[in-house]
Amino acid sequence: MRIYGSEPGEQSVEVPGHRYAALIGGPLDGQLIDVTGWSRQQLVDGTALITEHGAFGPGGRTHYEGRPGDLDRLHWIGDTP
Repeated sequence: MRIYGSEPGEQSVEVPGHRYAALIGGPLDGQLIDVTGWSRQQLVDGTALITEHGAFGPGGRTHYEGRPGDLDRLHWIGDTP
């Protein structure tokens, strides 16, 4: 699995002692994001990630949120410019 933020073609390596969540759906589907240090509420609230692959092209953001009881995965909710 590729880790969000790694360079294309770069071997992604999970860092021991870090926590990761899988990105589900949308343009980053199947990638992992390092959520080490995120609180439960931050995981539920989610994040907007910069990506070239979303609906708005380079510099656009794609939004992912967690779901209570399933905080090892963040689900895609849409894109913004």
